[in-house]
This record gives sequence, structure tokens and C-alpha cells, in this order.
Amino acid sequence: MTGSSADDTLKGVHGRQKAQKRPNPFAIFFQGFLKHPVMVGSIIPSSQKLIHRMLSKTDWSNTKLFVEYGPGVGTFCPHVLSRMAPDATLIAIDTNPDFVAYLKSTIKDPRFIAVNGSAADVRSIIKAHGFDNADYILSGLPFSTLPEGVGATIAHETGAALRKGGAFLVYQFSPKVKNFLDPVFSDIDHEMEWINIPPAQLYWAWKQ
Repeated sequence: MTGSSADDTLKGVHGRQKAQKRPNPFAIFFQGFLKHPVMVGSIIPSSQKLIHRMLSKTDWSNTKLFVEYGPGVGTFCPHVLSRMAPDATLIAIDTNPDFVAYLKSTIKDPRFIAVNGSAADVRSIIKAHGFDNADYILSGLPFSTLPEGVGATIAHETGAALRKGGAFLVYQFSPKVKNFLDPVFSDIDHEMEWINIPPAQLYWAWKQ
């Protein structure tokens, strides 16, 4: 094989490897933040400590539908899927088509559905997938920076979408989210998670 032929072969191999390489999730997450800063709560994905603590109060044996708002690059998704029953479903709703495309290309679990849409339309989205109610809904959307009226609408629609005994799981960097939760939920647990950048407010709003 001549030197030029060997070089061409190596270039071809490297080209195929680059084509097969998955996008960097941190790069996609950061790009998403730059494009839609009011819809992404932080430029750094949630810590493992926050994830485990946020999901700790979920009754997985009675979970048929788990919904997540603003999943980003899917930081929570594998943790939810690993806990769910084989016949349960996870619907992830995001307004950013780049995030949705990334999730569809990287998560191949048949229980997972990624939807390009708004959390304000949660009831119509879950109905379109054959469900009347969700058992749990998780959100990291930054309520304090959402456009006027959107936060209140999402909180109201979430309350209507949950089954009795279900909960709205919310992690935020501002306590202002409680202003949106209080009119809809009468039973709210609150904790802080300091091992996160930045430290996060954790809320579990239960539907009575």
C-alpha cells in the first residue's frame, strides 16, 4: 500500500468514527441555555445527590405514568427509567427541539416518549398517549423567569393532570415557585439540597 493510499484509508476511518460519535450532552445543554435562557434553569445539569433526593418520595410500585417538564439532555431520565415498572411510561416534554432530538437519539427504552411541546399542554399530551392522569410530574423549569402567566398556567394544568395522591416534584433555585404552587396545592413538602450548583430548593406538592 502506498503512503497516500494509507493516509486516505486512515482519514476514512477517522471520518466514520467522528460520524458515529454521539454529541456531547454538556455542549448541547449549554447551547440550549444560550438559545433559551428563560427556559433552562442552569447551565450545569443537576447533581446526582439532587436527583436521588428528588425522586426519593415517589411510590414506584404505583406509578404507571411519570412526566418530566424540561428534561434537557435527560439528566433525570435514566434514573426514572431504572426505577419504573416494566409496564410504566415516562413522557418527557420540552419546548427545545434540539433537546427532544437528542433524547430520541440516545434513549432507546420503549417506555420512553419525548415530546416537543409545552408543559402548559400536559393534559392534551398525556391524553394523546392514552392516559387520563399522571402519577408524578417532575419539573426543573425556572418558574421565576417564565413569561407572564405561563408559570401559573403550568401549575394549574399540572394539578389537573395529576391523579389524587400524586405529586408535582419541583426543583428550583428560587423560592418564588411556591407562589405558583400554593394556589393549586394545599400539601407541600420543602427541603434544600446544598450539594448542587447552585444549591436547590426541592418541593413535593401533593394532590389531595
